[in-house]
Amino acid sequence: MKPPKKYQFIIELGKALHIYGIPSYKIQSYLSKVAKQQGIKGVFMDLPTWINYTFYDDENSYNYVECIPPGYLNLGALSRIDEVTNKVIENNDDGFSLKEELDLIHIKTKKINHFVLTLAYTFASGAFSLMIGTNWISFGFSLLLGALVYFMVYLSTRSSYLETVLESLVSFVITVLACLIYLVFPDFNVGISILSAIIIFIPGLAITTALEEITSKSLVSGGAKLFDSLISLFKQFFGALLGVTLMSSFINFQLLNHTSEMPNWIMFCAIPIFSITLLPIFQVRRKDMLLGVLTGVTGFFLTVAFSNYGILISTFIGTIAVVTISKLFSKITKSPKTVYLIQGIIMLVPGSKSFMGLSNSFLKSSIINTTNLFEQVAFILMGIIGGLIFAGVFRQPSN
Repeated sequence: MKPPKKYQFIIELGKALHIYGIPSYKIQSYLSKVAKQQGIKGVFMDLPTWINYTFYDDENSYNYVECIPPGYLNLGALSRIDEVTNKVIENNDDGFSLKEELDLIHIKTKKINHFVLTLAYTFASGAFSLMIGTNWISFGFSLLLGALVYFMVYLSTRSSYLETVLESLVSFVITVLACLIYLVFPDFNVGISILSAIIIFIPGLAITTALEEITSKSLVSGGAKLFDSLISLFKQFFGALLGVTLMSSFINFQLLNHTSEMPNWIMFCAIPIFSITLLPIFQVRRKDMLLGVLTGVTGFFLTVAFSNYGILISTFIGTIAVVTISKLFSKITKSPKTVYLIQGIIMLVPGSKSFMGLSNSFLKSSIINTTNLFEQVAFILMGIIGGLIFAGVFRQPSN
């Protein structure tokens, strides 16, 4: 049964926001604000696999439920959708007449430049290995492994089976290749290169977003997304563990062989490079690229600057700075602050440390010599969530 015409735009708007990976509490705020502006009474509930719309008209009510697969974060689409939403809110446009603009947004997101994405995965892997501290041999092979990862991602779009096993398969293949490379190049950093190649898959941002939703009282959605993120992390670690176990039965290699010969200035230059590689992956619009990178780099360097006060305090300060900068840039560009906020937060999230913590527990050897990894992960998460709370992110009814 087709929903009434006056509700169609709100339904399509909610579906679009869900598809592009916007947190549930933000979706509900968007929809409530648009409905109020149009004089429509409604209550909305967004969950990972479905959306429930309830509209009230005098003494009658209309309920509409739509099942939707979990979305994937697309900051460019979010920015464009925000412009469509503002047309409704500020100009009081006829909502359902803007459905065509949402359709155009969907079409634009399907245009994928595989060459650019290959470069993004390649240099994301290389830049992350530099950020950790590595040598030239490991850096070079990290670039090649990163390109291979995107090739496997591309193949997964052609096969439903590969899409299902992608995280585990990528981790397994990369681990096997890294161990073989070590046989030829003994100075090759096996563990760091594995981590660098799959860093895009590690769900640090997803875990943080899930905790955001739980903190904002979206308990069902947040709990489901948190569990999904942890399962994704374990799938990746399973692939790596399977690869290590298999290769150790045939050859001798060192998973932990951390040799670094990079000067500090190269390691710091890798930070903006890594932030730049995220732009095509999240399909950030050109007008938001420079300020997005600046947000991420500033947040990261502030966290490093205050590292003497401990990881909890430094992450808290970095998060406060990212939120403040995001609000400022949002006012300048009229883009939603979430576009900049996510690019800043992703530079602080603890996905890589979560993976290294699992390595320490199961393999009795962390990829990098670091103690209390799980404690550090917890402190980073608390610092980020605490910063978001004190910055007033969760009380904001928009963007």
